[in-house]
Amino acid sequence: MLLFYSYLDKKRHVELKMDEALLLIHNELLRTNLTVYWKSERCYHCLFQMLADVSASGQPGKAGIAAVSVSTQHGSILQFNSTLEEKEVCRLQYKFGEFGNYSVLVKHIHKGVNEIACNLVVNENPVDSNLPVIIAFLVGLAVIIAGSILKFLLSLDDFNNWIFKAINSQETDRLINSELGSPGTVDPLSGDTQPGTRRPPPSPHRLRCVDTFRGIALILMVFVNYGGGKYWYFRHASWNGLTVADLVFPWFVFIMGSSIFLSMTSVLQQGCSKLKLLGKIAWRSFLLICIGIVIVNPNYCLGPLSWDKVRVPGVLQRLGVTYFVVAGLELLFAKPVLENCASERSCSALRDLTSSWPQWLLLLMLESLWLGLTFFLPVPGCPNGYLGPGGIGDFGKYPNCTGGAAGYIDRLLLGDDHLYQHPSSAVLYHTKVAYDPEGILGTINSIVMAFLGVQAGKILLYYKDQTKDILIRFTAWCCILGLISVALTKISENEGFIPVNKNLWSISYVTTLSSFAFLLMLILYPIVDVRGLWTGTPFFYPGMNSILVYVGHEVFQNYFPFQWKLEDNQSHKEHLTQNIVATALWVLIAYILYKKKIFLKI
Repeated sequence: MLLFYSYLDKKRHVELKMDEALLLIHNELLRTNLTVYWKSERCYHCLFQMLADVSASGQPGKAGIAAVSVSTQHGSILQFNSTLEEKEVCRLQYKFGEFGNYSVLVKHIHKGVNEIACNLVVNENPVDSNLPVIIAFLVGLAVIIAGSILKFLLSLDDFNNWIFKAINSQETDRLINSELGSPGTVDPLSGDTQPGTRRPPPSPHRLRCVDTFRGIALILMVFVNYGGGKYWYFRHASWNGLTVADLVFPWFVFIMGSSIFLSMTSVLQQGCSKLKLLGKIAWRSFLLICIGIVIVNPNYCLGPLSWDKVRVPGVLQRLGVTYFVVAGLELLFAKPVLENCASERSCSALRDLTSSWPQWLLLLMLESLWLGLTFFLPVPGCPNGYLGPGGIGDFGKYPNCTGGAAGYIDRLLLGDDHLYQHPSSAVLYHTKVAYDPEGILGTINSIVMAFLGVQAGKILLYYKDQTKDILIRFTAWCCILGLISVALTKISENEGFIPVNKNLWSISYVTTLSSFAFLLMLILYPIVDVRGLWTGTPFFYPGMNSILVYVGHEVFQNYFPFQWKLEDNQSHKEHLTQNIVATALWVLIAYILYKKKIFLKI
């Protein structure tokens, strides 16, 4: 048998790539040719795709054989049909392993009986492709634990003294200074300035949890943009559902909303006029859009940027539009924030909501517009309210309806050539039309997401120094938004009223990711800002220089040391190592810039 398989591999060699396995199909049926069809378990309501034709057995004891590669990312469904009758003879469902070698034996169960069976045999065990991720996670966890232990030891005076003795010969001077206080320093207890110094100006308190949150979203974004080790769960979902890659952009939008309110309130309190601030908002939005179109544009991979093929929508373009709308709304209805509202009778227990009722009214109108266009706009050749991927989805009934109203509006107003040409839906659903996940209609829900971030910022500012009130409100928002998501999705990936979908930026996607965002803030705020148990390192540093890191990682993505030639281009381990190193380098760059007090602001 082993010699047979060795001979077969030589004659029918199939070049395997990452996330593929070798499947040998043995047709032991006499005078019955087989056509084998395939589809992924994750492909919802999809047509089967032809995989192979396998000729009939010429004589008893021999088999017609075909060798094919099959996907290992998700479970596969194989359907075996008789070629002439187009009648299903058997079906098999299995999750193949990467670089594994498998055989399917199609034969009669008993001689003279028409009942047919498909039996799977594992010829060669697959590799554990997830092992590099597990090892990387354990190494990262070990580094965090070691750093925490070292930080704890350094906080102990005895350990500090021992370290200092080992590296400094002037121990006597240090001990004298620690007991009596060095000249020209501030008394750590009283805060009084000693002779010979000037008191430094007080620096405004900055919420580290906000920058830490932004840094977490940004570093995850850099990692998945660099490839995420070529693992499917570090790529965007083909259509409905969530992967790790689908978390980062909405979180960035959310925390941008929080920053809008906190920074705007600070600037207005310093006496800046609303008109001048509006000019700054408009200029910043314009710069974000220009950088997105001119500098960070995926069509550069096609050669010099051609204006007739330039992608108009994009991440920075959406951030620019979202920033302008949300910041403009907040500026229009801005009110003074009382310093100590807890002692004021005029302060409502829901002042973070009641102070924003005009903004909420306009946001509800915008959301009504999204719902109206999504479900009632007539789209040629497509049913009203279509939310599917088109292609082979929905049993191939609507191949050119990708995205429904959202895709139609983009193609109508911008043209196919100015949209993203390689949408994630093409992977499983084989869509042929251009579709942009950062399109026009989805920007409405991006604005909603940012405004939910504004609410988080208002909670942090209005209930400053009232930790319990802040945590209660974060918990309430997390639960309310989570329940809305449950109602919209019916706790199902595909069967809900409005599924969670990053490509559409569906309202359920916004409520789900906002619920997660409030949960993350619920964790970060007490740990980072209240208790000081974690400084936010290393995420805090890229969070302080987010524009530079984002633009930099896009522009220099294909340059050394962020990318180099791999010995084995079909190895998850090598891709993961490269992507982790590249991401870590941007963290290091952000740390150096932070220490040098260099921050890119636009």
